[in-house]
Parts: sequence; C-alpha cells; structure tokens
Amino acid sequence: MTKTKKQCVIFDCEGTLVDSERLCCQVLQQLLREIGVILSLNEVMKHFDGGKSADILNQLLMATHVHADVDALEIEYRRRTDALFKNELQAMPGAKALLQRLKEQRIDMCIASNAPREKIAQMLSNAGLADYFQDHIYSGFDANSWKPDPDLIHYCAMNMGYRLDDCVYIDDTLQGVTAGVLAGVKTFHLQGSARMHECGYPEVESLQNLADLSQFLELPK
Repeated sequence: MTKTKKQCVIFDCEGTLVDSERLCCQVLQQLLREIGVILSLNEVMKHFDGGKSADILNQLLMATHVHADVDALEIEYRRRTDALFKNELQAMPGAKALLQRLKEQRIDMCIASNAPREKIAQMLSNAGLADYFQDHIYSGFDANSWKPDPDLIHYCAMNMGYRLDDCVYIDDTLQGVTAGVLAGVKTFHLQGSARMHECGYPEVESLQNLADLSQFLELPK
C-alpha cells in the first residue's frame, strides 16, 4: 500500500458522504409506480448512476418503454426527496470520524457534486456535516460542467488553491470516478453502497468504507 501526503480532499456528496441514494431511489420507485411502472428498488438503483436527475428519469422511462412528462416528474422528484431528506437523511458510516480527523490534521476539504449548491448545502446540514465544509461547496452548476466531465474537479482544486497533485478525490459512482481519472487527480472509489463493484480503472483505489481512506493518506500522528 502506497501512502501519499496530500493537502486537500475533494469529496463527492450523495452516496459518498450522505446516505441519500437509497432515499432517492425510493422516491423514483414510487413515482414510477404512480404512472404504472412496477420496478424493484434494486432495478431502480441500477439506473442511479450519479448523473442529473432528469437523465436518470429519462433512462428509467426508456428502459421501461413508457412515455411521460420528464419535467413534471423531476419537479415532483425534487419536492419529495427534499421532504424525505429533512427527516431521514444520515451521514454515511464513518463520515463524521474521517472529516474530524482531516480537520484536526489541517487537511482542507471540499465538495464536488453535480447537484445544485443549495441542495448540497441542505443535505450536508441535514446529515450534520455542514460545519466541515463551510463555503467549500462546488456544484456542477457553478462550473457549468457535470461529471463525468473533469472540469468540475479542476474547478474545485483551483478554487481551493491547490494543484491536482496536492489533492485526492473520492466518489461512489462510475460517472464520478471517470471525472476524477480524466482530471488526472488521485481517485478513490467508495464501494460501500454502490452498485458498481469494479470501476474498470486500474489506477483507482477501492475503499470498502470511508475509514479506509486514512490507510492511504500520510496523516501526521
């Protein structure tokens, strides 16, 4: 195992720091049921790839050969997930302990997410993680670039004041991992809750849980 000294950790948010994907898929499953599409939760999760919600809805509709108003479905999807997050959203296992250790070691942290900034901030707040990031939240809407494009990762490093060589990036989806690889940053794939068990990139390290990251970082004792 090669340890590396880094100064900034870039985190994906949903499915990496907050356990949101299960709740999102429950909402998608219910919305589809209401328009006559019956899918298991596992079947819905196979299409939940970390992309835009409209794209995920389109993929599900195409896969089930159903025609529906995607714009209307997306609005209702956002309304229901926001309500569910307020009551049920939790941090991923090990997230708070890892973030606290990074904070104590004065390693900077930021978020790189395809979601709107307001949604990211609210999710972090609901999960009790907001204090670790303050204003260091970077959305695809800020960079006008969404994973798997690498520009959002470049945007994060630039705004944090670091070279990519000084950073590591953690994501749980193929889209996110691809963005990290294309950006040229050291990338970790969190396997804990993802459906993707092999990312296909030999240079990417796999993490079974967030606590495993400390094994790869040269943290002062």
